[in-house]
Amino acid sequence: MNHPTSVEPKRQGLSRVLHAFTYSVEGLRAGWHEPAFRQEAILAVLILPGAWWLGQSWTEVVLLVGVVVAVLVVELLNTAVESAIDRVGPEWHALSKRSKDMGSAAVLLSLLLCGGVWLSALWRWLAA
Repeated sequence: MNHPTSVEPKRQGLSRVLHAFTYSVEGLRAGWHEPAFRQEAILAVLILPGAWWLGQSWTEVVLLVGVVVAVLVVELLNTAVESAIDRVGPEWHALSKRSKDMGSAAVLLSLLLCGGVWLSALWRWLAA
């Protein structure tokens, strides 16, 4: 059985971690070129300091930060799904549409969760 010679041996230890980190940074850079991710990232930078202001405990701060980070994660995953579908081909297909719609729905749900948590924290702060 012939194996291609261009395949790199599996990295181990610190080398694997460093390469994985490099790929992750490349993914963030690629995400930055997507308008939706860029808008959400800028909004995150603007509102995240408010988590320490609104949160009345460590748990509340983590929840406020966590839902914002979750939006960014879901947006990156949605973009990855869309990119993979687009790579397959430009022709319309019901499964491609379904995949893209489901990715979009995941982003919507994460945004609704984030908005609900932040509005709840603001509501409680205003009522206090």
